[in-house]
Amino acid sequence: VQLQASGGGLVQAGDSLRLSCAASGQFATGWFRQAPGKEREFVSAISWSGSRTWYADSVEGRFTVSRDIAKNMVYLNMTNLRPEDTARYYCAADKRTLYGNIPAHPFEFWGQGTQVTVSS
Repeated sequence: VQLQASGGGLVQAGDSLRLSCAASGQFATGWFRQAPGKEREFVSAISWSGSRTWYADSVEGRFTVSRDIAKNMVYLNMTNLRPEDTARYYCAADKRTLYGNIPAHPFEFWGQGTQVTVSS
């Protein structure tokens, strides 16, 4: 399974960005982020069908995850960005069904990440 995240950049607080994750198939997909000196944290996830989504409390209402099954793409639409959203964002995939504690799910495959920097 190959994953490639893209769409990061430097934006100002309040701006929006859309991250994309290109996958080599249709899998349950998660978005995670890691800021310098901090542990990686769960951001969002979407089931392989797109019928279920999950969000961290810190992004609920601001971020939206979606997928285009025909293109094997997963998107993370981020609005009202804050400086604390600054991190490297990674997409992860799993061939298994997501259930239980989604933020702790051991995703099998990981992409290289894309940097998001939000200035105040």
